[in-house]
Amino acid sequence: MDGRKTLYGVMAEFDSPRELVAASRAAREAGFTKMDGYSPFPIHEMDEALGIKRTILPYLIFAAGILGGTGGFMLQYYTHAIDYPLNVGGRPFLSIPSFIPITFECIVLAAALTAVVGMIILNGLPQPYHPVFNAPRFALASRDKFFLAIESSDPKFDHDETTQFLQNLDAREVFDVTEDED
Repeated sequence: MDGRKTLYGVMAEFDSPRELVAASRAAREAGFTKMDGYSPFPIHEMDEALGIKRTILPYLIFAAGILGGTGGFMLQYYTHAIDYPLNVGGRPFLSIPSFIPITFECIVLAAALTAVVGMIILNGLPQPYHPVFNAPRFALASRDKFFLAIESSDPKFDHDETTQFLQNLDAREVFDVTEDED
């Protein structure tokens, strides 16, 4: 490890969630697209302010539930009517009421597993390290401060102009965020 540092982006610190939302909207209106906001609690306006699109996770969960229910039902049907048919008490081989509990449990199992795995994958987890952890005062994001980071990979990013832009948004402090290179 030679200790070189590359610029990840520029980060601004704000005192209130209102200031963070306003700064995020202003940055988006200015044309920045690769940015993120950090807060000690959820701010519902931030998704719109940052231009974050809705997730596909609910659709994945619904599809997994349908597939899980269909798979559970078909497994029971195959087992009871095709592979090993037993006529117990004159009941039909395709007994839908008796298939309902296992079908329901397969729906829940498939949907729950998809929700957990999908959430982990779509959120890019696990991510034990992120360059913003190197930023001075970033530990305050878990207490009482609010941060907006604009990444250097943004097409509109110019270090001096972006720093000046964030300072013009009445940020308490603006600083560079670097990432270590191996």
